[in-house]
Amino acid sequence: MEIGTTGAVGAQALFSVPRRPGYGTVGKPIKLLANCFQVEIPKMDVYLYEVDIKPEKCPRRVNREVVDSMVQHFKVTIFGDRRPVYDGKRSLYTAHPLPVAPAGVDLDVTLPGEGGKDRPFKVSIKFVSLVSWHLLHEVLTGRSMSEPLELDKPISTNPVHAVDVVLRHLPSMKYTPVGRSFFSAPEGYDHPLGGGREVWFGFHQSVRPAMWKMMLNIDVSATAFYKAQPVIQFMCEVLDIHNIDEQPRPLTDSHRVKFTKEIKGLKVEVTHCGTMRRKYRVCNVTRRPASHQTFPLQLENGHTVERTVAQYFREKYSLQLKYPHLPCLQVGQEQKHTYLPLEVCNIVAGQRCIKKLTDNQTSTMIKATARSAPDRQEEISRLVRSANYEADPFVQEFQFKVRDEMAHVTGRVLPAPMLQYGGRVSSEHFMVPFPSITHISLCLSVCLNELEELTAPNRCCVCETVWNNSQIN
Repeated sequence: MEIGTTGAVGAQALFSVPRRPGYGTVGKPIKLLANCFQVEIPKMDVYLYEVDIKPEKCPRRVNREVVDSMVQHFKVTIFGDRRPVYDGKRSLYTAHPLPVAPAGVDLDVTLPGEGGKDRPFKVSIKFVSLVSWHLLHEVLTGRSMSEPLELDKPISTNPVHAVDVVLRHLPSMKYTPVGRSFFSAPEGYDHPLGGGREVWFGFHQSVRPAMWKMMLNIDVSATAFYKAQPVIQFMCEVLDIHNIDEQPRPLTDSHRVKFTKEIKGLKVEVTHCGTMRRKYRVCNVTRRPASHQTFPLQLENGHTVERTVAQYFREKYSLQLKYPHLPCLQVGQEQKHTYLPLEVCNIVAGQRCIKKLTDNQTSTMIKATARSAPDRQEEISRLVRSANYEADPFVQEFQFKVRDEMAHVTGRVLPAPMLQYGGRVSSEHFMVPFPSITHISLCLSVCLNELEELTAPNRCCVCETVWNNSQIN
């Protein structure tokens, strides 16, 4: 099969794809279940539109909210009963064409902002091209060659990308996306990691062509998130303070530096303004406590005076700080001198921890996520059942069918390879069959470290297991 042509030569092939030389036959056949689920895709064309949202460089979460609001607001005039799917960047797909001019259409969308102030956006939609799932069927059956899978380019006419966007649209709206995984806040379980972090469980999802059909790969997933809690409690966990009321003195420089390292860059929300929970991003932690940290306050008469944070909150909000000896959070832009006492701030939920876990946290994570193969299979099957793709309106819009049975595949158990200990040249035979996995996990590392103390070439120096040329007992 040949792919690639030059514009001048036309049909001249650039290179040929090498054929598979054959199939393996070594080993004992075994029946396996793969965590892949077949996706049946209709032979149809879908419509790709380019979406341009201004202001630019908004997070994907905000972009999705903008597009969802746009679809609801212009339902009568443009979208009707259509259910478009969106990748969070610039690609929007529909099963039926939209009534927009070839030059595109500009729409005004607003989202509710903090403090009752709406956030305006300008959205441009322009038709790009048809995306053929007929071609995808041709590729899967070997009758045509696809273009390279460039799933990350801004505007993708690749049919696999369209399939992936359809299946990811609803989970992206319901859960917290992280890469190709989706996570939700803990419900019914609690796996704290310490240091203000906890384990969130979710699932990994990706679409891949395999076995001459489209397959949906589902797997369990887990990662660390910051706990949604008061900043005071977060600080206590980070600094290992058991009772904040027994900490009457300001933080030491070492404690302040450690706390700053953990909270810098996180989002917090304030609690002193009633139902208006404004959110800010932390840029620093002050050296001085709230009782001494000052900032320039402009009075109604135009004069500017210096006020401490503690004085300001007492005069402005009639709030007597309980912990005036603790530092403040500096939020927003550093040059604007916006300070918040720790006790009026909460950690915003749904913030993934991208910093390196400590050794203890890594150990706790491994213990919390360890699963046997049967338990992992059952968990994956439960995830597919709970996803309920048959009830997903976007999956139904594009006429997909997702099977809820794992793919059956045939594997081969290969013969144990030979393992040479130490690479020593000797008249004795040191080439032995590779031990079992259980034996390796318990003994091999120690055996290799204590090779000089091997009492015999066929005896484990740790557990005294004896093996012959064909097996490990």
